[in-house]
Amino acid sequence: MNTTISGKTIYLSKKGMKELKKAITQLEHDRKRAMQSIRELDRTTGRDEQLDRMENLSNLESIESELDEKKNTLSKAKLLPTKRTRLQVAIGSVVDLIDNRGRLFRFKIVDSIEANPSDGRISTLSPIGQSLIGKTVKDTVQWNNGSKTNCFKLVRIL
Repeated sequence: MNTTISGKTIYLSKKGMKELKKAITQLEHDRKRAMQSIRELDRTTGRDEQLDRMENLSNLESIESELDEKKNTLSKAKLLPTKRTRLQVAIGSVVDLIDNRGRLFRFKIVDSIEANPSDGRISTLSPIGQSLIGKTVKDTVQWNNGSKTNCFKLVRIL
């Protein structure tokens, strides 16, 4: 989950919020382990242990940086609105699309921080996400995928 963001509000689904909190908890645990390891190495004077200590300090710095970034993200995060119109696609909408072969695809429209296409979560900033925003049922959705244009019919907004 990419968490590089500016000062704007970030809308996350319940799943996205849970994943972010889980990542913070894991990083806090990793930080605690790294600090313990550094304390143990402080008691030694060997050259190899000093190199290990420097490596652990670098690791701790990396953990701290990522933890700060995720906590900053969490401070700006809000749950997706639960009440929204099902007449038009908006952030938080779940959409069913059918391609020209009759295959059904289901996507959830999310903020870019939570996007994971393999899990069916499409960013509002992706080509398909941009094409979907504001569409209504029975609209045709088109977007370019390199040299190919994809075409889907929007059949349901949940």
